[in-house]
Amino acid sequence: MQARHKSMKAFGEKLAIANEQLKVINQETAFPHFDEKYELVGEGFLKAGDIEIFQINLGKMCNQVCKHCHVDAGPDRKEIMTKETMQLCLDALSQTNIPTVDLTGGAPEMNPNFNWFVTEVKKLNRHIIVRSNLTILEANGFEDYPKFLADNEVEIVSSLPYYKASFTDKQRGEGVFGKSMAAMKKLNKLGYGKDESGLIFNLVYNPVGAFLPPSQTSLEKDYKRELQNKFGVVFNNLFTITNMPISRFLDYLIQTGNYEAYMQKLVDSFNPAAAANVMCKNTLSVSWDGQLYDCDFNQMLELNVNHGAPTHLEDFDAKKLKSRRIVTGQHCYGCTAGAGSSCGGAVV
Repeated sequence: MQARHKSMKAFGEKLAIANEQLKVINQETAFPHFDEKYELVGEGFLKAGDIEIFQINLGKMCNQVCKHCHVDAGPDRKEIMTKETMQLCLDALSQTNIPTVDLTGGAPEMNPNFNWFVTEVKKLNRHIIVRSNLTILEANGFEDYPKFLADNEVEIVSSLPYYKASFTDKQRGEGVFGKSMAAMKKLNKLGYGKDESGLIFNLVYNPVGAFLPPSQTSLEKDYKRELQNKFGVVFNNLFTITNMPISRFLDYLIQTGNYEAYMQKLVDSFNPAAAANVMCKNTLSVSWDGQLYDCDFNQMLELNVNHGAPTHLEDFDAKKLKSRRIVTGQHCYGCTAGAGSSCGGAVV
C-alpha cells in the first residue's frame, strides 16, 4: 500500500510537470484556437441549449488506474461526493425536467451513498446511466450491485478497450479483461444487453495510442462477433470515444513525443458537422464538490461554467444555464475530429 501511494504521488508530480510542458508547447506551436475553427460551423460562439443530461461525478476513487483516464482516478483518490451535495443535485433536478442522470467517477459505485442516491433519483422518474468499469462488480462487497442496478433499470456504460485481453490489460491493468468478461456474464444473466429485457448495456472503445477511433459501426460489428463467439457475452451498442489531450493521456503524449502530431491530427480532422453536435450543448457536468462545468473534460481542467452562469449547485438556475456560452480550449478539438466524440460515442 505504501509503495502504491508513493507511485501515485510520483505520478502526480510527473503530471504537474507535463502540464507545465503543455503550456510551453501551446505557446510555441501555431494551432488555431478552437473558437477560430468553430466559426466554420456558422453559429458564432459555442452555446448550450436545453439541458438533457445531468452528468454527476460521484468521486475520483476507483479500483483501477487506467492509462487513458482523464479523471486521474485511482484507489488513493479521496475526493468523494457527500450526501449533502447529492441532496443539492436532487434539489436541482426537482426544479427541472432534465430526463437523464449520468453517474460517473472514478468508480461511482464506490461512493458510500451510491445506492441511496440512485434510489432517490429513480423516485424523480429520471433515466439513470452508470458508467461502470465492470471489474468493480467483481470486487468484494459489490457482489449485489448488478441486481440492484437491474432492479432500478439503470443503463450501464462500460469501457472495454478491445475484444482481446492483451490490448485491454495494456490500457487498464493486468487481469482486467478476464474480470470484465466475468462481470459481463453476470449482467447478461440478469438480462442486460438483451433487446427483449429493456436493460441497456453499452460498451466504450478508447484507442490504445495516439490515433483516432475507427468507424463506430464497423467496430461494433467486430466487438459483437468476437465477444459472442469467444466468450458468449452480448451488449447493445458500442461507443467510440477519442482520447482527450489532458491528464494521463496528455502525460503519455508528452513523454512519447507525440503531443504535437496528435494535436495536429485533431485540428486537421476538425469536422463542422461533428462540432454542431458536441455533447456540451445538452449536458451539464457536476463535480464531486458541487461545482458546475460544461463537460466532464472541462471539469478535470477546472474550467467552470462562465459568462454569467452559476458555477455551483448552491446557485443552480436552469434558465441562466440554458443558452450559456460554453468555455472552450484546445482539448475541444478531441470532440470535433472525424466522426466526433461524446460520452454517447460518435456524433455523426
